[in-house]
Amino acid sequence: MKKQRVIVFLPAHNEEEAIGEVIRRIPRHFHPDVEVSVLVIDDGSTDRTAEAAQEAGADYICRWPENRGLGAAVRRGLEECVRLGADIGVMIDADNEYPPEQIPDLLAPIFAGEADYTIGSRFLGTIRGMKWHRRLGNYAFTWLQSLLLGQRLYDGQSGMRAFSRQAIEEAEIIHDYNYAQVLTLNLVRKGFRLKEVPIRYQVRTTGRSFIKFTAYMTAVIPAIWKEMRRPVTKAVIDRKAHLLSLERERHCS
Repeated sequence: MKKQRVIVFLPAHNEEEAIGEVIRRIPRHFHPDVEVSVLVIDDGSTDRTAEAAQEAGADYICRWPENRGLGAAVRRGLEECVRLGADIGVMIDADNEYPPEQIPDLLAPIFAGEADYTIGSRFLGTIRGMKWHRRLGNYAFTWLQSLLLGQRLYDGQSGMRAFSRQAIEEAEIIHDYNYAQVLTLNLVRKGFRLKEVPIRYQVRTTGRSFIKFTAYMTAVIPAIWKEMRRPVTKAVIDRKAHLLSLERERHCS
């Protein structure tokens, strides 16, 4: 059987304190038929983010001389996954808020043929330390996405996601500031099956978030409007492209 090539990519901006631990915690050998590589998109960091990533074992590092934005970094990560021959791409934030150990859980619905696009859901799992205004903001934007798509979502802003090869190829992110809402709207409107997976979440203890409320509101709302007005073509999806027996998974470390 051909091995499934999984590329885990981390968009990162000034995350030298956290990124090394995240990379070291990524499971590399959880299934004999899965090959895992790590890619870092260094979005104009002015610290040692790239060096820390390399020291921790990142296989590929793309460095930008200036900060372009999280949406641009995720777009580049998806493009690099295609270029490097990934069967499945996994995105995880570099700030150590999301659990790399649960990447196999995120992949399981894709391997089982149940989903093409998965999101690690904090609100179906556990949340530690999220401030009330951020929680309310997440609820509001997730409710809006649910309304627009006509299906219930629980965590539309999660920084931990997995994509089938077709989803990677079809994904469009129409602005550079952020990606979370427009990416889900784009893929689900094209017919890709979304499944949320409960994860354990803990607010960062190092560094700081570069997402600001005012900029988020003024950038994201217009992008959602633009995405929903764009015509999309339904994808013809191969639902058996990544089928993989998970029976042996528990016996692998």
